[in-house]
Amino acid sequence: MTIKGNVYVIDDDAAMRDSLNFLLDSAGFAVTLFDDALAFLEALPGLGFGCVVSDVRMPGLDGIELLKRMKAQQSPFPIVIMTGHGDVPLAVEAMKLGAVDFLEKPFDDDRLTAMIESALRQAEPAAKNEAVTHDIAARVASLSPRERQVMEGLVAGLSNKLIAREYDISPRTIEVYRANVMTKMQASSLSELVRLAMRAGMLND
Repeated sequence: MTIKGNVYVIDDDAAMRDSLNFLLDSAGFAVTLFDDALAFLEALPGLGFGCVVSDVRMPGLDGIELLKRMKAQQSPFPIVIMTGHGDVPLAVEAMKLGAVDFLEKPFDDDRLTAMIESALRQAEPAAKNEAVTHDIAARVASLSPRERQVMEGLVAGLSNKLIAREYDISPRTIEVYRANVMTKMQASSLSELVRLAMRAGMLND
């Protein structure tokens, strides 16, 4: 059975956590349980992309505060909020803060799994995009100051000769730097290097 994706359940009610664990595990998701939102936020930097299913009313950090913090961190994780019966105002506030959907307890199991599947499907491109941007930034960070100058010269359209003159180094040395830049940036062509520089925000003059 292929795993449909990660789901992070946050609920202070142990019985609710167990039943969600059973339901989502049977539906083919990789489930991780948290008994409070702070524990989840602390673990967040190391977690793989997935859908968060959180209760709205919890002691300490509640679902609304969790949404605010996730939004402040610009997290790409979609969040489904579970509310008690008749908690519509809270549910509306949650949607305004970026929750993808909400469910009133007690809810229909199939409805929750369908909701998670659709949330993961819609949010995945953005998460992948974010991961790629991160990756490109790491490549730029791996350049030496001199390599970075050469890359900036290349994406500005300068020839090796002009870059050499600008930094007072021989064109042959520029060749070496240019080769290093292409390797470290994982670019197979100049046009690809320009595209990467754009993604890395190096061309926002």
